[in-house]
Amino acid sequence: MNSMKPFSPNWSASQTTVACGLLVAMSLVVPGCRMTDRSHSQQFSEYPAESAYSDYGNSKQSPTGSVIPASMPSSTMECPVQQASESSTPRELCKVTLPRYVIEAPDILLIEAVNSLRMPETPLRPGETLIVRVANTIPVDPQEPDVAKQFKQINGAFPIQTDGIVDFGPEYGHTAIAGLTVPQARQRIEQHLKQTLVSPQVYVNVAAEQARQHIAGEHLVRPDGTVSLGVYGSVYIAGMTLDEAKALLERHLSAHIYRPEINVDVLAYNSKIYYVITDGAGAGEQVFRFPCTGNETILDAVAHINGLPSVASKKHIWIARPAPPELGRDQVLQVDWDAIVRRGQTTTNYQILPGDRVYVRAEHMAIFDTCVAKFVSPFERIFGWTLLGNGTVRSLQSGSSLGGGGVF
Repeated sequence: MNSMKPFSPNWSASQTTVACGLLVAMSLVVPGCRMTDRSHSQQFSEYPAESAYSDYGNSKQSPTGSVIPASMPSSTMECPVQQASESSTPRELCKVTLPRYVIEAPDILLIEAVNSLRMPETPLRPGETLIVRVANTIPVDPQEPDVAKQFKQINGAFPIQTDGIVDFGPEYGHTAIAGLTVPQARQRIEQHLKQTLVSPQVYVNVAAEQARQHIAGEHLVRPDGTVSLGVYGSVYIAGMTLDEAKALLERHLSAHIYRPEINVDVLAYNSKIYYVITDGAGAGEQVFRFPCTGNETILDAVAHINGLPSVASKKHIWIARPAPPELGRDQVLQVDWDAIVRRGQTTTNYQILPGDRVYVRAEHMAIFDTCVAKFVSPFERIFGWTLLGNGTVRSLQSGSSLGGGGVF
């Protein structure tokens, strides 16, 4: 029986490569590479698959959909989790409804004001137009030109100029009304016209009853939790439900708009997300981020990344679900991929919840191949350079010998 010869300088590069590979396979000591993951195997065996409470603002929801206040004692919240089993974990055909949506940055909200009527006490501003009608004006002579007749009548639209005045023409002059309310402007105009007329009857109103700015369109929740309402300022709505945000916005706008009615909805669910992490077989990991709409399963999550990678292990897929600190352990849900896609079983096709991490580990042989390649690659380069240098020297020697007129 032949035994392996010790390393010799006379070995070829291919023999050396094979020997290095055998040494790596026998020792399995490759820095930076792990062929097994005991931590996860222990979690699968010691801790059965359990569903976590999802923390949304000031409340938590159990897998059955019941809401548990965050102020409850830790022992009260731990009992349902410890008694939960795989059958209570949300999955395909047995999904749960997520709690009421809580607004967070960077959500995009659709905010629309049903009415944008100005307040009665809103001051008049330059650029606005008033409708002014006055009775008992200067009598009109039928023989006068049309322009002279129009100068004696006040019945039409009069803009408030940039200096805050309203000009009624050469017969009646002008008066300043910027900063006054509509009733105050009517009194000011009536007092001004009494300088020319005996008993003028004045009617004043704004041409457009709309407020300064109409609220409609997309509104991004800023990193500080506020949303901008244009000229009406900003409002802090992070951590609120849609109903709470609607009430707060209406209360804020009531100082600028007459009895505001606001419609608030979520246009982009950017704050509730989940992740899909794929193992690159020792060559790094890829992380994909997707918004959670409340209806995704494992199959949907993998479909978002166009299927499993070529190096993925179908037997090592799991969900790492964020657990409350009082739980005191990890929550890992193992996935049977073949049962989901080949046999249509829904047992492990779990529902994706906000914050979930779907991890897809690579095959052991793919990891081993990458680790061996990392270990052997420097030696291959060294041996390649050595062989290249040796071949170059021999070629030069052979060429010089032929050039000298003979062969040794």
